[in-house]
Amino acid sequence: MPELPEVETMRRGILGIVGAKVRGAAALPSPRKPIRMEPAANELAEAIKGKKVQAIDRLGKRVVVRLSGDVSLVFEPRMTGLVLVADPPSQEHLRFRLDLTGCPIRSVYYWDRRGLGSVRLVANDKLAAELIGNKLGPDALVISPEELQQRLGSSQRAIKVALLDQKAVAGVGNLYASEILHLAGIHPAKACRNLKVEDWQEVHRRLLEVLHLAIEHEGSTLSDGTYRNALNKAGGYQNQHRVYDRAGEPCVQCSTQTIIRIVQAQRATFFCPVCQPQKRKLTINPNALVKSRKPKRS
Repeated sequence: MPELPEVETMRRGILGIVGAKVRGAAALPSPRKPIRMEPAANELAEAIKGKKVQAIDRLGKRVVVRLSGDVSLVFEPRMTGLVLVADPPSQEHLRFRLDLTGCPIRSVYYWDRRGLGSVRLVANDKLAAELIGNKLGPDALVISPEELQQRLGSSQRAIKVALLDQKAVAGVGNLYASEILHLAGIHPAKACRNLKVEDWQEVHRRLLEVLHLAIEHEGSTLSDGTYRNALNKAGGYQNQHRVYDRAGEPCVQCSTQTIIRIVQAQRATFFCPVCQPQKRKLTINPNALVKSRKPKRS
């Protein structure tokens, strides 16, 4: 957390700065663990002063501010980072400020409770080499069902674990993987190589359904309240969760079973054992049974 819907919401929340010029930038004093910043704050501020904001992109779970001069300012929120244009949730976790001129938004802030995120200035050619080619697969919103199967279909990993592999498909995280698989009716521990073509098509269909709806609701703000949109307001998709963080509660689909929590690759997974059976029951058509042959005479 944040995952693709939350980061896409952050991206959309700062679109108003396109066309503005950078007036300055600064690392803000914080008593908490310092974030990764490249280059150092003073050097970064000097390098981007006077540059024009040309576009706001998203690469997987990163917000990318494209600047003139073929460079980009990359915000990577990791677990608890936020990109804001309003007053932050707290002052002590405020890490970076980008000051602007020529638009109604005077400043963009980077806030990070745990300090695991980063702010980096990267040349565009290096950005493509570092991320697009090596660290990130196709974006989850544009990958085709065929490519999804091609990238994961031969893997021995559990489908839930494989969906979190950013080199295979960029943007899906722990929360939304559980939601996608519940809608698809696929057990999270099922090996990728055991999924059929129609399973991959269903996973892809549900992936798009979940992510687009989560973006529409501006992401999920969980019980810790950490995630906020660019205006420091809570998202709304948490009210649509079917399985995530609902262990022990009735399944909203079948109403006959409670949601179960397991741990996969050190991450919590939530699923319904009725709607997502580990082994699907074999249905036999009695009309398709082959009649036994009569024994031959000796």
